[in-house]
Amino acid sequence: MDIAGLSMSLSAGRVQTQVSTAVLSNALDMNEMLGQGLVQMIDAAAMEQSVNPGVGANFDMRV
Repeated sequence: MDIAGLSMSLSAGRVQTQVSTAVLSNALDMNEMLGQGLVQMIDAAAMEQSVNPGVGANFDMRV
């Protein structure tokens, strides 16, 4: 049995798992920030609609 090779293999697997977890954590944080920005944009649009309910509801078109 090659103890040194087994140890190196386990260590490499552990490092790969830690890197994968860190990348996933960063992706989740980024998605959370983007989601919060989207909610703020929707809230701003709803506020505009409540202040000016007629804006964007109708348009005049001539052909």
